[in-house]
Amino acid sequence: MAIKIKHTLNAQDFSAVFRFLSERSYWSKGISKKCLRFACDNSLCFVLTENNTLRAFARVVTDQATFANLLDVFVLEEYRGLSYGKQLITAVMTDARLQGLRRFTLATKDAHDLYQKYDFSEPVFPEGMMEIYKPNIYIE
Repeated sequence: MAIKIKHTLNAQDFSAVFRFLSERSYWSKGISKKCLRFACDNSLCFVLTENNTLRAFARVVTDQATFANLLDVFVLEEYRGLSYGKQLITAVMTDARLQGLRRFTLATKDAHDLYQKYDFSEPVFPEGMMEIYKPNIYIE
């Protein structure tokens, strides 16, 4: 088994990521290819493959000095429970470009247990956190 973490999306990987995010995710349903391509081109991408087949994906928006936000993390359904998620998040958290940051954020509905293993926790000052949230922005 040749598990690899790549940082670029080839056409086959991009198609698989697009299908998952636009059709099966709860957070990006309906996202367009153009929007996703632009997002990936402006992010650090983490593409976990085994035998050249996509198993899991994540991307990070960052200035690589003070702040990062972890987004679009998923393991394809048929590969869940095989520790690909842990391998993917370990790769993100140990990436040299993401060390020494003052703040590293993410939003999750159902994976708190996984992220707590990597020292993510509730915001220290939640009263200072604000957002503009448009959950259905991609759905027509």
